[in-house]
Amino acid sequence: MKILAVSDQVDERLYTPTIRERFSEMDLVLGCGDLPYAYLEFIVSLLNVPLYYVPGNHDPCYEAASPDTQAEGCVFLDQRVVRAKGLLIAGLGGSIIYKPGGANQHTQAEMYWRSLRLWPALAWNRLRYGRFLDILIAHSPPRGIHDDNDAAHIGFDALRDFIQRFRPHYFLHGHTIAYKNNLVPPVTRVCATMVVNVYPYRLIEIEVQ
Repeated sequence: MKILAVSDQVDERLYTPTIRERFSEMDLVLGCGDLPYAYLEFIVSLLNVPLYYVPGNHDPCYEAASPDTQAEGCVFLDQRVVRAKGLLIAGLGGSIIYKPGGANQHTQAEMYWRSLRLWPALAWNRLRYGRFLDILIAHSPPRGIHDDNDAAHIGFDALRDFIQRFRPHYFLHGHTIAYKNNLVPPVTRVCATMVVNVYPYRLIEIEVQ
């Protein structure tokens, strides 16, 4: 399975009609937040493969009745678990809260509650497919892995606990790009999980079980 993951910044290498030829082998697209929805819609239209995404802290709050808060032709995955082309994928969007009234911002405790909502579906996955999850997509990184010290870019404790408990093959995120000239490698193994900062895009291959 070949996956195109995108996050945070529009990349001219993707925002072009030649994307159809350059990335024709992609089976799936995953969005990790803070991208214009027109960009996601362009990608899904030209590649014609499923696109799942979570919101970042600069995205609007999702409302099912409001098309302006959604990326047309794409699947909103925040606090959801799906099976897509044989892969088990879940999503947890948003960032740490750093200003009053900010969209898609959560406290550490709130992210724990948000992640708990996935547990019933993950337990069902384990019973039916023999594993909890293949990929978790998020906007923010786990606490202490690819995150930063400033108020807006601290990672979530809940996400670190999540990958230690459920051990997805991949944890994909954006949000912490190159702030403060961060020289941390974009890929870090945590237990059985590869934590990957996908900014602005990254190609991933994974075997379907």
